[in-house]
Amino acid sequence: MKIAIVGVSGAVGQEFLRILEERRLPIDELVLFGSQRSVGRTYKFRGEELTVKLLQHNDDFKGIDFALTSAGAGTSKEFAETITRHGTVMIDNSSAFRMDADVPLVVPEINPDDALKHNGIISNPNCSTIIALTAVNAINKLSPIEYMVVSTYQAVSGAGAGGPMELEAQVAALQRGEAAEKRVFRHQIAYNLIPEIGGADGQGYTSEEMKMQNEGRKIMHLPELRVTCTCVRVPVMRSHSISASIVTERELTVDEVREVIAGAPGCVLEDDMERHIYPMPLFTGGLDTVAVGRIRRDIALKNGIALWCCGDQLRKGAATNAVQIAELLISK
Repeated sequence: MKIAIVGVSGAVGQEFLRILEERRLPIDELVLFGSQRSVGRTYKFRGEELTVKLLQHNDDFKGIDFALTSAGAGTSKEFAETITRHGTVMIDNSSAFRMDADVPLVVPEINPDDALKHNGIISNPNCSTIIALTAVNAINKLSPIEYMVVSTYQAVSGAGAGGPMELEAQVAALQRGEAAEKRVFRHQIAYNLIPEIGGADGQGYTSEEMKMQNEGRKIMHLPELRVTCTCVRVPVMRSHSISASIVTERELTVDEVREVIAGAPGCVLEDDMERHIYPMPLFTGGLDTVAVGRIRRDIALKNGIALWCCGDQLRKGAATNAVQIAELLISK
């Protein structure tokens, strides 16, 4: 089996390398692709030094089974035909094809059968969408979800490799009494929260906020799902946190929600307020599961359940989910 990583030098591309190493897929050859800036770099994989090749319009993908791509929506759109024309399955981490009707949008724990209906391209959902839906899908199986009120608290690494570097640099500068330089984020992120991720959509929401509703409808097969979402960038290095209030068709008890989440694939229940046990980003970084806790009845909403969850947005929210899609196709 041959696998390619496109955009290997980026944050998600580097995570692809680590996860493929950890999960020990039967890979006969791994091919790395990047932009002109990355060409010639070397990365070690299973004891071998691999050199990054230039992504270009040629026949380099002939014979490659899966391409894990994370080089931005523009690159994905430009190279999709080149990558797939010889039969390579493109598992794309960008937003390029997520809402295309003929492209499956897949979280393997939720809608694995959708992945089998691909025409050469399968999309990885947005990081916050993956984390939130992994947490709430078990509830949806108990009773269909009608709407959700969601707030995301997204780590700086969600903005790419430059996010953590900017946070560290700003903290150091402020401690020296200097001004915090802004390059990655519109405002100072050190000791601050920025309630804007993505571009404005004209209705007061951002593109990142609308993904929770639009992608959620497609993944959970709930065309009438309504979601109001606020996305906030927080000065946390890694792992996104999400607060959600979920309204279902029938009233659910807290005990049955706890029980179903405890047994849900991809979830870990961390819910004991008396012992101060609940999910925190400090402890979910580097993991492939979504931690769920603070489960309680939403006293402001009829048939409402409130919860809090955390997950590593570079792993389950991106690279791990893509690798799981490849594993799913191999198993079938």
